[in-house]
Amino acid sequence: MIEAPPPHAIAAMALTIVVFYLFVRNRISIEIVSLMAIAIIAVGLYFYPMPHTQPTDGLVLAFSGFGHYALITICALMVMGRGLVVTGALDPVARFLERVFKINLQLGMLLSLALALVLSMGVNNTPVLVLLIPIFVTLAARGALPASKTLMPLNASSLLGGLSTTIGTSTNILVVSIAVDLGMQPMGVFHFTPIVLAASLIALPYIWLVMPRMLGDNSPDKGVVRRWFVTRLRVPPTSNLNGRHFDEVVDMLPEEFRFEERPNGPFSTGQRLRVSGTHDALEDAIRVLQGQIAPGWVIDAIQREARENGGDIQVVEMVVTSDSRLIDRTLPTSGIADRFGVGVLGIHRPDRPLRFDEPQEVHGDMRIAEGDVLLVMGLSPALATFAQADSLLQLEGAREVPRRSKALLAATIMGASVGLASIGLLPIAIASLGGAILMFLTGCVKFDRVGRALSGQVIVLVAASIVIGRFVLESGAAGWLGQALAMGLQHLPPAGVLAAIMLFVTILTNFASNATAATVGTPIAFAIGAELGLPQEPLILAVLFGCNLCYATPIAYQTNMLIMAEGNYQFGDYVKTGVPLVLLMVVTLSVLLVTTYSM
Repeated sequence: MIEAPPPHAIAAMALTIVVFYLFVRNRISIEIVSLMAIAIIAVGLYFYPMPHTQPTDGLVLAFSGFGHYALITICALMVMGRGLVVTGALDPVARFLERVFKINLQLGMLLSLALALVLSMGVNNTPVLVLLIPIFVTLAARGALPASKTLMPLNASSLLGGLSTTIGTSTNILVVSIAVDLGMQPMGVFHFTPIVLAASLIALPYIWLVMPRMLGDNSPDKGVVRRWFVTRLRVPPTSNLNGRHFDEVVDMLPEEFRFEERPNGPFSTGQRLRVSGTHDALEDAIRVLQGQIAPGWVIDAIQREARENGGDIQVVEMVVTSDSRLIDRTLPTSGIADRFGVGVLGIHRPDRPLRFDEPQEVHGDMRIAEGDVLLVMGLSPALATFAQADSLLQLEGAREVPRRSKALLAATIMGASVGLASIGLLPIAIASLGGAILMFLTGCVKFDRVGRALSGQVIVLVAASIVIGRFVLESGAAGWLGQALAMGLQHLPPAGVLAAIMLFVTILTNFASNATAATVGTPIAFAIGAELGLPQEPLILAVLFGCNLCYATPIAYQTNMLIMAEGNYQFGDYVKTGVPLVLLMVVTLSVLLVTTYSM
């Protein structure tokens, strides 16, 4: 029979339960709940300090999460992940994936899942999903598998990849950091990768073949029509078109791109041919054909100014209003490039009732009309000036042009940081911090845009989770819970102990914060190991694995929410597909841990 827990332990457990409840209710934002938890610990321990401590010790504990090296590591990895996204370093992989999908849907799906798994092993899975989601939504619009049947399996595979390494998710870093604080030896980047890859051989067939069949077609009745822009393709001396005939290049073109006119003979330098396509298709065609859809001198001037001023080039859509001076003008006669230093990449003319006064073309160039949408490229100040001066309405959804000249550099920095940590030359905290600093110094990520790389919600949540975990540990709550759980687990075989711990943490992570579940579960598992005389490393790994089995609810992880709108998912979709996957992984990983550690 165990004794009653001390008062501070009771307070720690009560605070943890309240925080879990508030996270699940979602009535108050995660940031506010996290800050409230930190404040309660700070004030409570100041006026009612724990035995053998001073009031100021409670303040140190309450705010220790913000200076913890685990949080610094997480922020550095966010910055490096942002560098890969803004430089377009992952774009070639995405384009290759799209080509494979066109060959065979099932093969493309399998390759997509494998790709998401591998990329998420070294990069936080959030930027990976951000990159891949538009590809699957586009493929669904073109008649491939519905997005609702692909996005959830893709998310599950990326979570599986994040489970494979210590840097795959911020939760992994958190668990390993707390375990080291408790006295366990540090784990390398690929310390438990073989175990997870072995489990993946069982999980991937379910994710690939079964999960899509369990999901319905949640596509809306009428899809959103992507704007189709008309423009002129210019053939510069460096273009791949020079000397080729149309039939030689047609297979190189994206599906949503077409020539509205074609030359009688081979393409030649200086030609201006009318083409049309979606924004993405125009970008792909320009890259493949090495052509231009805006005057070369304008693009050069914009890029030169961006290098000199350190600004980001943006592409925005602007609607022509009724009092714009551009109405009835063509692009060559508008003087837009000369006056504002921006380039118009194309014009979209929306469907509208037949009009007898519809503007006619001049020498093959469209006259601009009210309601037309211009696709404009330039720096932010120039775009704002253009919109204001010519009475244009700028639409939401501006896109930054990737700084592709730094893509290889960003990939190299990320690879070097992960490599140095994986072979043990540097701790992950130092390697990732060094990589983030190099991202700043080389311009892959701009310091004034660091707010876009860092998630304030994640930062506050991780800081609060570290503090709650320390409070649970130092108050004696973890030891008391360990004794209580050990009494119930002492008659189970090692595989049963591991499965029980993993399932317990999994339930917490699916209905609350996985970071908080990690900080609470890690010291408990450590205490259970000491109580039952079992090796502590597999028990810690059971906690780490359980924290990543966040498939069963949309609130379990940020990427679960990311795909919810795009896939038009309901809460029941996560439960229906996630619970079987959780049970499959708990059983498989428990057996593999027992086998690996000879328990």
